[in-house]
Amino acid sequence: MSVSRINPGATLLDTVAAYPATIPVFRSWDERAGECLLCKALFLSIGEAAHTYGLDLETLLAELEAAAENGSATGRA
Repeated sequence: MSVSRINPGATLLDTVAAYPATIPVFRSWDERAGECLLCKALFLSIGEAAHTYGLDLETLLAELEAAAENGSATGRA
């Protein structure tokens, strides 16, 4: 069982700071949200943003997790 890097309680800001590879994932969800998530929801948790914008939290988390796994962290080991 793999350890999840992405926590639905983390803010979008904390997520992109720790895992820059998640930025394109958030951008890809902008159209579904109806606005720029990183512009308007940066300080919301991922879970709050999903609820506020009617997004599928499980799918969003899976996409963010895949991006974080395939990308590189900012060096905070």
